[in-house]
Amino acid sequence: MSRSGFDVPPVDAVALETRAAELATRSIKRDAKRRGLELVIAMTDLTTLEGQDTPGKVRAMCRKARQPFAAAPPVAAVCVYPDLVAEAVGALRGTRVAVAAVATHFPSGRAPRALRLADVRHAVGEGATEIDMVIDRGAFLAGRDGEVFDDIRAVKEACGAAHLKVILETGELRTYDNVRRACRIAMLAGADFVKTSTGKVAPAATRPVVLLMLEAVRDFYLETGRRVGVKAAGGIREAKDALRYLVLVNETCGDGWLTPDAFRFGASSLLDDVLMQWRRLATGTYQRPEDFSRD
Repeated sequence: MSRSGFDVPPVDAVALETRAAELATRSIKRDAKRRGLELVIAMTDLTTLEGQDTPGKVRAMCRKARQPFAAAPPVAAVCVYPDLVAEAVGALRGTRVAVAAVATHFPSGRAPRALRLADVRHAVGEGATEIDMVIDRGAFLAGRDGEVFDDIRAVKEACGAAHLKVILETGELRTYDNVRRACRIAMLAGADFVKTSTGKVAPAATRPVVLLMLEAVRDFYLETGRRVGVKAAGGIREAKDALRYLVLVNETCGDGWLTPDAFRFGASSLLDDVLMQWRRLATGTYQRPEDFSRD
């Protein structure tokens, strides 16, 4: 596809940031807050992506994913490195919790395409039903949009039936215009989700960037009829912030995106705070944070 096919209108940064700040001030009633917190739990990709990850750590995380706390819904997915996919698949068998794997030489995305595709095929072969790939930001920033498009399209083909989340690493893209164009490239190439960050680069998810990505997927849906999801990952640690992101989703894309099929949080520490706040609304009292962090 020619570069002109990826052209997007310039982003009004002031208007975007003003809108994101205004939506963050919306009040949420008590009953809606509890439902919102349950939705955040159900939208969470519980994640561990550390060099010290072990099979035991992944099994413990999967137990938490299946039943985060009494009466709480399971999370959407567990996200791990490809070599731990089989461990997660075994621990989650018989549940609706998906197994996601980061791939394509995460987190840099800089490796020969054949190696990146082999990474994807290995993860899918081990049982991953979702793949979180990273784009080559160096290629994108150098203006090689067609190369980025071809990479994503090749990864989508290698995914087979697995869903593809495309990580833009928005903190490295420098401008809102770049984020908007990267979203369009990913969507045209077949992405099922566009995702903010690997969680390894700051800034990661911010409300203006997520609002911009939501506007991009909404406009793409209106243009093509195909719904692409958004995953906000990196730096979201508190329940109150997660609820503000749900307001962005509802006000920008509507109820159709208020589902784990269309919006996700990538998180490791967020879930504990959400569970604590959710339990407080149910009982009127706080429990200890460690009650929710036990595996």
